Amino acid sequence: MCYQTTLLDLAHNKPLVIVLSGPSGVGKDSVLKAMQSRGLAFHFVVTSTDRKPRAGEVNGVDYNFISTEQFRRMIAKDRFIEYAEVYGDLKGVPKSQINDALASGKDVVLRLDVQGAARLRQLFPDSIQIFLVPENEEKWRDRFISRKTETAEMLQQRMNIAHEELQRVNEFDYVVVNCTDCLDITVNQIASIIEAEHLKVRSGS
Repeated sequence: MCYQTTLLDLAHNKPLVIVLSGPSGVGKDSVLKAMQSRGLAFHFVVTSTDRKPRAGEVNGVDYNFISTEQFRRMIAKDRFIEYAEVYGDLKGVPKSQINDALASGKDVVLRLDVQGAARLRQLFPDSIQIFLVPENEEKWRDRFISRKTETAEMLQQRMNIAHEELQRVNEFDYVVVNCTDCLDITVNQIASIIEAEHLKVRSGS
């Protein structure tokens, strides 16, 4: 019993980098907010972007909304772990948030698009990568339409790209179906994955 407790303690003392990804419109933001609302003991990284806030988005919570000039200054100063232009908007993950959280012993949760997840995989090979998928095509499209932020042409372009992103599911460690009205189930599954990863005995540990 004492030996088992020691193993668990050792496992839990190793902070994890957890990536939530998936195709555009799959509900990554909603899942992240549901995780935050539970008060889980994670550090949720806030991505920086130069796009304008959508209705209901809060600066410093949903994203760090900064100007394009500020973003480019951060690039010049090497302040991002990764950054990219996504649908015409710049998005980047600040180095300080991940490094400070890991140093404090907290698990780090990042919400990233598929290309951002691929970059993080290179920088953090041991990161836990979770791919969210939609329950079906109809409800997936409804999510895009409900945002009311795209023209019909832009909507179709995003859907086409999202279908391409969906084909990259095999690059990830886990896949979770994000049903429209089942956020609690989605969060429970993600929490179970993280708990299982903490209990995993890794080679070289």
